[in-house]
Amino acid sequence: MTVAVTINPLGAPPGATAGSSFDAETLDGCRSGDASAIRSFIVRHQDLVFAFLSRSLGRGPHVEDLAQEVFLRACRALPRFETNGTARVSTWLLTIASRVVIDARRKRQIPTMPLERDLPAPAPGTPETERQRLEVGRVLEAAAASLPSEQRDVFVLAEFHGLDMKEIAKVLGIRENTAKTRLFRARGQLRVLLRGLWDGQGEP
Repeated sequence: MTVAVTINPLGAPPGATAGSSFDAETLDGCRSGDASAIRSFIVRHQDLVFAFLSRSLGRGPHVEDLAQEVFLRACRALPRFETNGTARVSTWLLTIASRVVIDARRKRQIPTMPLERDLPAPAPGTPETERQRLEVGRVLEAAAASLPSEQRDVFVLAEFHGLDMKEIAKVLGIRENTAKTRLFRARGQLRVLLRGLWDGQGEP
């Protein structure tokens, strides 16, 4: 099955997540190879996939290729996805994306770029509070890029995609206690890295 993935090159907004519902009609269409259904599935979830790949591996041209691989794997696996099950589509897709990230790291073919290089700066007319929020997000993503990959993945899933420990453990194929430990260590390292930023904004 050939899947065409069209992705916004600027990536997803900082808090992008995909909806959890996935109607049976769209699923049946994807299973039967209906191009319209597949396109609808991709358009609905591409921001989620793009954001996770960018935050896990850094922004760059490799992200679109890896997103293509994620959706190829997803389309092949769709017949086994249970619409009436407990798994959310977003969590299921992130699980596939995490496997693609692991494979890419093993191949060491990722020309990783610092995240702050490609993050768009706030527009001049942006209200001050929004500018501050965007700037904090920029610095946080840049700092997260310096974390060890295992800690980075857990942090990205928890802080940027809103997954709980059970979901993170399932996505990454690890124990919940391991996920908690990695997140604790990631937050500790980031606290040190970002101390100057927090002090400058009057945070404790």
